[in-house]
Amino acid sequence: MSSSRSWTTRAETGADVPAVRDIVRTAFPTPEEAALVDALRADPGAWIEGLSLVAVDDADRPVGHALLTRCHIGDGPALCLAPVAVRPAYQNTGAGTAAVRSALAAAERLGEHHVLVLGHPEYYPRFGFTRASAHGIGLTIDVPDEALMALTLDAAHPLPAGTVRYAAPFGI
Repeated sequence: MSSSRSWTTRAETGADVPAVRDIVRTAFPTPEEAALVDALRADPGAWIEGLSLVAVDDADRPVGHALLTRCHIGDGPALCLAPVAVRPAYQNTGAGTAAVRSALAAAERLGEHHVLVLGHPEYYPRFGFTRASAHGIGLTIDVPDEALMALTLDAAHPLPAGTVRYAAPFGI
């Protein structure tokens, strides 16, 4: 696959659920992340319609996925970006980047302000994420400091300090 490809993205539909499950299952070494997506989809306190985005191939088949669900920083609402997954055959083609950019844009359109990600510190800064600890944001579990990152979608709403509370399916 070419890394210069331009991807089409859209919100997940009900018909995409099996494909999204398969994308996540094949992109990670265990089925835990796919089960997490299913649990988040079933959690009305976590799931936000329109914030599960897919990158699709020319036949409109999902090949990449990015999910934003409700979490909190202290008492304030925020979003959690997790998981981000791409079918192995399409990795390093920009499908994941396109899905993440589309998800962040959808969140901004919905009036959301803050997004957190626990992930690869060399990947997420391209979207504007910075080290969460620099903003006084932390977790109740130990993770590498550089792996927890935060982003504000609106400069008029700076990141608040506080402890992150994930949706129950995360088990954190």
